[in-house]
Amino acid sequence: MAGAGEKKGKKDDNGIGTAIDFVLSNARLVLGVGGAAMLGIATLAVKRMYDRAISAPASPSRTSQSGKRSWEEPNWLGSSTRLLNSDMKTSVSRSLQTLPTDSSAFESDPVCPKPPTRKSQMDLKKARLRLSLQEKLFAYYRKHVAIPPTEQSCAKQAAVDICAELRNFINNKFPDMQLRDMHLSGSLYDDLQVVRADHIQLMVPLLMEKNLWSCVPGEQTILNLPGFCLVRRENVEYFPRGTSYWDRCVVGGYLCPKSVIATFEKVVAGSINWPAIGSILGYVIRPVVPSESLILEVQYEEDRRLFIDFLPLVVLEEHAAVAKAHRLPHYGNMWRLSQRGAETAALMGRDQQDSGCRCLCLKILKAICRYNLPLSHLTASHLTNILLHTCEKESDWSHGVLADRFLQVLRETVGHLEKGALSSAMDPKVDLFSELTAEEIDEMGYFLYCSLSEPEVLLRTED
Repeated sequence: MAGAGEKKGKKDDNGIGTAIDFVLSNARLVLGVGGAAMLGIATLAVKRMYDRAISAPASPSRTSQSGKRSWEEPNWLGSSTRLLNSDMKTSVSRSLQTLPTDSSAFESDPVCPKPPTRKSQMDLKKARLRLSLQEKLFAYYRKHVAIPPTEQSCAKQAAVDICAELRNFINNKFPDMQLRDMHLSGSLYDDLQVVRADHIQLMVPLLMEKNLWSCVPGEQTILNLPGFCLVRRENVEYFPRGTSYWDRCVVGGYLCPKSVIATFEKVVAGSINWPAIGSILGYVIRPVVPSESLILEVQYEEDRRLFIDFLPLVVLEEHAAVAKAHRLPHYGNMWRLSQRGAETAALMGRDQQDSGCRCLCLKILKAICRYNLPLSHLTASHLTNILLHTCEKESDWSHGVLADRFLQVLRETVGHLEKGALSSAMDPKVDLFSELTAEEIDEMGYFLYCSLSEPEVLLRTED
């Protein structure tokens, strides 16, 4: 009789139970761990109900209240977590985190508890995945991120040589030009440049008379633009136009950064014989045209080029502003307040205190943004500030947890992109995403969000 009953059950099953087991056993290969877990919950519920249905007597009087509840289970299990209350969300979340993906786990009695070793096996698997990502991050850094010391040294020397030539030329030909000492700056100077040693900033501080000029923060102007400022000409009634060398660059009562750059462009691009200087130094030097800023291209080896960004700088009281234009043209009179020095010092200072991996993580992220076109609008300043924000939440930055911190910074970045705002770690009222369009923010957020499930895709390059 038992054999007949078993045979009858298999006949009624029509192979559906076998098909369900086959789907579960192969779901992980197709959907991955997370997808298999979700499919497992839903399919297991259906299988339980089907088993109850075919094993129950065929009497129509047995469609009781309990039977009704068993058929209502899929309505709850299959609903979106957004429709659940907080207790249900917590229960489902914990179930998804601990649910085994092996199909054999679903064949046991659902009433019996899971083997105690299952969670330890999952933890061990996660640890192996983190270790694998850690190894890949270090390999990526060595192969695609780090710049050979000889290349850095040659690029820095070329920048120093050109800076010296430019300083001598301006001092000799334009002795009345009010300047402080020019100096080099940027990621190459701070050993934070990645991939190639191909750009550096030449800071050109203007000598500004304190009683003739003042800085007006952008949030105090009608434009209401934190992170920028206006440089206003003061005391015109006592010190008329022409008292300061930089009066020639005043537009509407304010020092215009575009006019300052145009003044230097006449000197740097129009007056200096760069081919002659380049032949003496052994370089090929030429201004980059057209360009919104003043840039020199230097070929210091046959296959090595360095771009020097000529950047006028104004320092008034505690404010330092550079002539780097806003993306929107109607802010053309605004100077950009520079926080790069403070941001870099804060990040490097933390690493020096605990020998951490913050700068290493920053360099890897910068290289990823350079190799992946959808992330090209994420600048070094964006990444540095996201790292500084993450430092406030996490204290362990040892090299052994690089993979964990890397993933955490990716999640933080996605969170800021979802909000569409990134406050400056140095000045919270400044939104560092203010110059990005909504489309650019959405594109970067979607690209990074999709990569969270498989972060290794970010480490691919065209090389």
